Parts: sequence; structure tokens; C-alpha cells
Amino acid sequence: MNTILGEYRGLLSDVDQWFSRCITQSGERIRCAAGCAECCRGLFDITLLDAALLKQGFDRLDGETRERVLVRCRERLAGLRRLWPQFDNPYILNDHPEEEWELFMPEDDETPCPLLGSDSRCLVYDYRPMTCRLHGLPLVDLTGEVHHDEWCTLNYVGDDPLADAGIREDFTRIFQEEVRLFRHFSRKLLGREFRELDTFIPTAILIDFTRFDWHRFAAAFTATP
Repeated sequence: MNTILGEYRGLLSDVDQWFSRCITQSGERIRCAAGCAECCRGLFDITLLDAALLKQGFDRLDGETRERVLVRCRERLAGLRRLWPQFDNPYILNDHPEEEWELFMPEDDETPCPLLGSDSRCLVYDYRPMTCRLHGLPLVDLTGEVHHDEWCTLNYVGDDPLADAGIREDFTRIFQEEVRLFRHFSRKLLGREFRELDTFIPTAILIDFTRFDWHRFAAAFTATP
């Protein structure tokens, strides 16, 4: 499992290098910087592979910090369970219709991420999910194909980043590699391949990857592999 997580960190490093290049060539058009946490709000889905890497980073925090984060995560889970009583360990979203769990991700949710420190920096920055690394810019492939056409309103004010060829990247390769690694990861963890298994950041921290009976879960799981 550590080998897969290591390969995934290499892929995430490619994403980080792309984002750094974008900042370098953009001048002041990209305002993303350490300490800006405007996007670190609300709930959004992350893959179970991201969750495993995130938990690895969380486990490296000191005990006092971990306990503070756990309190926030448990509070978030309690709120989710009031609306969705059947949401239980290992907190996988995909055995419910997507339109059902998307209701718990309203755009106006300003609840800070439980892994946000008092200095507005991520406590597990090197272990953060793929979507955190991609957020803020549109995702345009080298071919010109647009994978995602939204961006942070603090970036490219009065300008159109979709027209900026300098921020393009080989996202087709990156996303294909992400899928390959996720399939390999799910086969190792659950004993069978899955196309998609997602959770939230607060619930990812609450998953016990080492003790949970993943094979039993996989046998009962209703989503299509």
C-alpha cells in the first residue's frame, strides 16, 4: 500500500510543479499564496486514495493537534448524521445517489476545513488531496480540451485564464494515471477494483484504514465496480 501511496505522491508532485509554473509565468494574475484559505471551506468529495494519503499526514501530527482536529471532524460528522443517519464508517458516499450527497455540499457553506491551522495554513499540506492542489485555476489540457472551466475569483481578475496557453498541462495523462492508481489501490485494500469511492475530508480523518474489514465491506457494497 505504501508503494501505491508513494507513486500517487509522485503524481501529486507533478500537479504541484504545474501550479508553481503557472504562478511564475502569470505575474500578479494568480493570487494563490501561503496563508490564503479562501478555498478551504465547506465540504467536497475526495477519493479514498486521497483519504488514505491524508490520514498518513494526519498521523504525523503531534497528539494535541490531532485531538483538536478530531473534535472538529466529529462535530462535522454529527451534523451530517442529523441529515443522513445512515452515513456510517467507512463513510463512503458512492452507495447513495450522487444527487443525495451533493445536497450536503452547498456552495455557501463557509465552515473551515478541520485541517486548517490558526495561521490559515494546511496542517498536512504535503499530504493534501488532488482537488486541493488543482483548485483556483481552470484545467485545460495541452490539446485545448477544457476539463474544468471554473477558477478562483481572486485570480485573473478582469482577464480570461482559459485563453492563457501558459497554464495548460497534460491533464489527460494525469487523470488517467490517477484512475490507474486508484484501481490498483482499491484492489489492494478491498480485494477488488472499483472505479470510484469517495468521502469527505472530515470523515477521511475518522476512517481506520488498518483495522476496518475492507473485504467484508467490498462484498456488501452496492455501487458498481
